[in-house]
Amino acid sequence: MHFMHLLKSLDELLYELMTWLVFYPVTFWRTITRPSKMMAYADAELSDSEETQYDDTLTPPLFLLVTLLLSHGVELAVVGQSSIVANDQGLAGLISDDTSLLLMRLLIFSVFPLIMAVRLVHKKRWKLSRETLKQPFYAQCYPAGPFALVIGLGALGTQLQWDWAKIAGLALMLAALIWFGILQARWFAAQLGVSFLKGFWVASVGMVECVAVICLVAPLIA
Repeated sequence: MHFMHLLKSLDELLYELMTWLVFYPVTFWRTITRPSKMMAYADAELSDSEETQYDDTLTPPLFLLVTLLLSHGVELAVVGQSSIVANDQGLAGLISDDTSLLLMRLLIFSVFPLIMAVRLVHKKRWKLSRETLKQPFYAQCYPAGPFALVIGLGALGTQLQWDWAKIAGLALMLAALIWFGILQARWFAAQLGVSFLKGFWVASVGMVECVAVICLVAPLIA
């Protein structure tokens, strides 16, 4: 009986993993072509029953995780093992393999959805709770995926030996920041019912807070 239950669980797991091959590209394409609609979609799906949520896409946190996994795979193929894994100084000593490195990057890029979600809850004067935070956090995880991927590719470019690759890498990271910043400004403007300039200000403060948190953690790791 336990053996049959295990087989059924493996069957469901295999099916779920294989569907990622279909729904990850679908989710990625929708996110880069219609990011605002995907953020609204994330909000709407949470109101459905658990069985029908995100039936034709990956869930936002899973989408972010798989995108970071893809970025990490590209890094391994191009430059090999990250120097952070070999470093045993500070917090980097806790990162001993690719799994822990991936988890670290997931936590870092999850800072963006978390801080933006907290800012929205604060601006709307909602009570801060897991329930009020979940909806904006899930919405933010969709654009955080492509943002993390492009930032990762840009950082990868700066590690290569060619000057043009370093310049292209910096340009990619700048383009990712501009795209993400403009999207945040529009999102806050729509969610708060304010002008784009007001939304841009709220988003800018949030971006500064995100960068500040990462800058505090980065030296401890590097």
